[in-house]
Amino acid sequence: MAVDPASPDYCIGIIGAGTMGRGIAQIAVGGGIKIKLYDGFEGAARSGHEFVSRMVNRSAEKGNITQEEAVAAIARLEIIDSLEGLAGVNLVIEAVIEDLDIKKELFAKLEKIVAPDCILASNTSSLSVTAIAAGCENPGRVAGYHFFNPVPLLKVVEVIAGVLTDGWVCDALDKVARRCGHEPVRTQDSPGFLVNHAGRGFYTEGLRIAQEGIASFSDIDDVLRDGAAGFRMGPFELMDTTGLDVSGVVMESIYQQFYEEPRFRPVAFTRQRMAAGLFGRKSGRGYYVYEDNRKIAPDPKPAPDARPDSVWIDPAVPDGRASLVALLKDRIEIDDGAKPGARSVCIVTPLGKDATTAALDAGIEAERTVAVDTLLGLDKRRTLMTTPVTDPDLRDQVHGLLASDGVPVTVIHDSPGFIAQRVIAAIVNIGCEIAQQGIATPDDINKAVRLGLNYPKGPIEFGDSVGPARILTILQGLHDAYLDPRYRPSVWLSRRARLGVTLDTPEG
Repeated sequence: MAVDPASPDYCIGIIGAGTMGRGIAQIAVGGGIKIKLYDGFEGAARSGHEFVSRMVNRSAEKGNITQEEAVAAIARLEIIDSLEGLAGVNLVIEAVIEDLDIKKELFAKLEKIVAPDCILASNTSSLSVTAIAAGCENPGRVAGYHFFNPVPLLKVVEVIAGVLTDGWVCDALDKVARRCGHEPVRTQDSPGFLVNHAGRGFYTEGLRIAQEGIASFSDIDDVLRDGAAGFRMGPFELMDTTGLDVSGVVMESIYQQFYEEPRFRPVAFTRQRMAAGLFGRKSGRGYYVYEDNRKIAPDPKPAPDARPDSVWIDPAVPDGRASLVALLKDRIEIDDGAKPGARSVCIVTPLGKDATTAALDAGIEAERTVAVDTLLGLDKRRTLMTTPVTDPDLRDQVHGLLASDGVPVTVIHDSPGFIAQRVIAAIVNIGCEIAQQGIATPDDINKAVRLGLNYPKGPIEFGDSVGPARILTILQGLHDAYLDPRYRPSVWLSRRARLGVTLDTPEG
């Protein structure tokens, strides 16, 4: 019978003393768990032990734990010099090179060493857990256990069930994670597991917007970081941080593993930039240029001083019109006519439509029409969008008006769904499809993305905060504009939006 992970005698074997293995060892000994650390490279396990000891002592120096607790934690970490030393452990976590054949061979060896009820867990970030388990006589005790780097700071771990994984195995891994101070999220074995799967929309939709010439890399980042969406970094800053040689390969891999699912389709210029060595911060140049590891961003241009005589705001989206009227009523004359007067600049506030379509739908002149994104409010960075024929002078007048209270304005070319609408809708749609496929629950999808990717909200939470019906409208507008199945709404989303219930409503 398997030992309860809460037992003081519970013992974990860790294979691989590199960045991930030592990080897992650090949080485990901090959780009161005994660790046996093995690495086949000479001196690697000793180096890992020294690193963990240093980190634990540093925690004591900061007052996070007592010196006595530090001494006890370090004493729980034992170096072993062969796989046979793992004979008595209750769980083995392998953190070796991402090679399927190597992992399968390792697990086959472990089966002959450890007890029948010992769990075999792989820290793989990209390989199929089911494929790893296929080389074992008892695949039921094999699971994925994907921690994120740096392990002590990113407090989430994916507990991945292969096709044949027994339920008790994932239950035990949940308990181990919580004992180590981490939050487990359950996911079925699928490409990208949960975090990398759910995070596709942020990258791929940002890339699509840039590819179409709608906005520059820095403008897209500014809108998503400084605007009300509230991401800690924009997609291009994030790709420069992780390295395009890493994120680009992951994008292409997940796209291929999902049999070219359009929602995950990369863009061509990422491969070109990879070939050019534009990896980001690590190479000194990516989507941005770096000097002394510091990003050099374009200097913001000052807002124009011009102002329009009056503005007419399209009533087609009542909430959008109300938001703009509240913002501008004390600064400019609001034209309340059924149709715009001759002196008025026309402002539309579409959901999922471009400025051109919104102007044509309203029966107004595209030459004097601009669009403003009001979906997430107007308190932070604002987005102003033009039609291809908008008069530049009128554009500048509205730009100056919107920026007259000091809030920055990003001006973009015509795009169904602006920037933030498109990216958030893509994130929500993919999250809903993960729920629909039963890969993970809405709660775990949200938790995984918040903790693993540092998004301000999880995908399902984002959708519910904006409103499922609005997300559905945005996706339908994008689908109508592009006729691309990339934007087809998940049935999980469309059903709940039509029923008027929240996106975290489970299947009955």
